[in-house]
Amino acid sequence: MTTVAARPSLATRLTALTKIVELGPGRLEPKLLAEASTLLTRAGERLKLSSEHTVVALAGGTGSGKSSLFNALSGLELSPTGVRRPTTARTHACVWGLEGATPLLDWLQIQWRHRFSRSSALDKGESQLHGLILLDLPDHDSIRALTDSEADRLIGVADLVVWVLDPQKYADASTHRRYVTELAGHDAVTVFALNQADRLSAEELAELVIDLNDLLRREGVEHPSVVPTSAITGRGVDSLKSVIAAAVSRRRAAIQKLEADLHRLEQRIAQTMPVGEALSAPSTVDDARRLGLTDALCDAVGVPAVGEAMENVYAERSMSWVGWPYPRWISKLRPNPLKALRLQDVADEIRGIASGTVSAQSAEVVNAVQALADGLSSEMHPVWRSSLNHAARSQAAKLPKALTDDLSEVAPRLDRVPVWWRLLKMWQYTLVAGFVLGAAWLVTGLLSAGQAPLGIQLLGDTAALPWVGLMMASVLGLGALSGIAARNFVELGASKERERLEREMRRRVSAIAETTVVEPVERELVRHHTFYTAMRALAG
Repeated sequence: MTTVAARPSLATRLTALTKIVELGPGRLEPKLLAEASTLLTRAGERLKLSSEHTVVALAGGTGSGKSSLFNALSGLELSPTGVRRPTTARTHACVWGLEGATPLLDWLQIQWRHRFSRSSALDKGESQLHGLILLDLPDHDSIRALTDSEADRLIGVADLVVWVLDPQKYADASTHRRYVTELAGHDAVTVFALNQADRLSAEELAELVIDLNDLLRREGVEHPSVVPTSAITGRGVDSLKSVIAAAVSRRRAAIQKLEADLHRLEQRIAQTMPVGEALSAPSTVDDARRLGLTDALCDAVGVPAVGEAMENVYAERSMSWVGWPYPRWISKLRPNPLKALRLQDVADEIRGIASGTVSAQSAEVVNAVQALADGLSSEMHPVWRSSLNHAARSQAAKLPKALTDDLSEVAPRLDRVPVWWRLLKMWQYTLVAGFVLGAAWLVTGLLSAGQAPLGIQLLGDTAALPWVGLMMASVLGLGALSGIAARNFVELGASKERERLEREMRRRVSAIAETTVVEPVERELVRHHTFYTAMRALAG
């Protein structure tokens, strides 16, 4: 029941580690990623193999009596012991219950001639060890590189490791520096057998056990399990066998070993990239930052200036059509404001957005992009901050040209003349013609009253002159009023045209910013969020 409950948690953590390995390149140290990949491979292979067998490895240095203890635990002389320089050249395995263990032994790379089975009558009274695969590893401090490598490999894959220490070298730096300190957090799957206890008095043994416990705690083993043993007298062998039997009967050692390995790896990754630093980092680009980027890019390409220029040009061009002709004719005596403003062609103005001041505009674009990246990455780890900045700037070099090219298509048609401009111009020239006719009538009447031919006399009828003057005044007033009304309508139209132009330009700027900046940034934010979600899942 315990095993079934533990597997989903382990599977979740392994899935999380898989995601970390997937997103880790360029962010985590290659060595750490390699160890994580190795652990994933080992976990996948181990979980596919027999869950009914527990691999227990006896590890130790030369002269610790490891092989003798292996023989004492198995009850058979399976592993050779030396006299002058005891050393185990190849791993020996004793299996209690061989059925289903062959694939696991193959995975452990145990040679056939070094496999032994305890499935005979000798197993009476040892049913609690059924499922045990006991390994006698080569000495980890052997001068033979081959055996040293094999010991390291099997120490890493064994479900439970029994470190066999002798009284003289129980604090040996080789063992503690290379292995024990690396097993911090593996308390549940690590046992320490203080062997050759027959060489010590009761007081000496008690003192050594206390000293060894203290040493192990200082090295990170919070709850060390120390069992004094003697392969010669058999002292403590049954106690060690009971510890091993408990692990075998629970069928949990393999899971616990993987969980301990995951925990240690998670701690090392967390030291590199603390999870707490990423808790407040955003996982997407919010609307406010999108709007801020669009505003900054619009300023960088001069959208407000172009809109204002277009509005001025629209208003000034209209005066040649809808302005009251008399003031317009008089204004020709003054310098042309269009030439002074250099706003003759808004299309050229827009197409020239990036010309002349390219460096300044490019710098403004870069600043806008950088401001977005800085705002999003302020709470991130430096590695992720750099990665996000790179994503934000990945297409920044193309951005100024893309904006300029796209906005050039929005240039308004300056040769377009609204119909009402033409109609109003016809009306105003009709008024001009009426005023000229009235003026001619008035002058003729004043100069030739009663002395001209009949036709001229009609025009010069002094009785009609007041009415002619009233008509001329009305024409002037009507013309002035139409000019004022036209100016108001033109200004309103110019304002609407500016709004339309700026709205379209903002829409295009926003679309370009979304494609070239926001989308790469959001992909990186998703990676960041996924990575730290996996980190939290790995931590359990």
